[in-house]
Amino acid sequence: MSEADTPTTRPLERFWPYAELAEEPTPEELAAIDPDLHEALFGAPPGPFSITLQFPTVDAPDFARALELAKSSREYREVGQGEAHRHRATFHSTDARSLRDLFRIVDRYDACEVLVDGRPVPYARELWLPLVWFLLR
Repeated sequence: MSEADTPTTRPLERFWPYAELAEEPTPEELAAIDPDLHEALFGAPPGPFSITLQFPTVDAPDFARALELAKSSREYREVGQGEAHRHRATFHSTDARSLRDLFRIVDRYDACEVLVDGRPVPYARELWLPLVWFLLR
């Protein structure tokens, strides 16, 4: 190696020249992680299972009430943009009454999805929700 090949300065050891990234993800970033990835990274969540209703914004007279119920859920998020914009409201089994009240409003929308522990499962509407309704007194 000749003197011409020897660098005159030592390169920086930083790999991110644009911004300093946080070591830990924010709560918003953790909430946005796919449920399968979250379980692989952190293990199965403790506690009861959850049921999530995911529905679009619609122009209906009772939509304001649906949004109010959704925002009072255990976890409320808005995902997507434009035509793919959705409201996600997550409930536990102890929130059966609020879940039922919201489901009665948003069930008539074609794009309403029912997720169990954040995942689409077969017969979520036909089997899982009626089983939760048994918890109502």
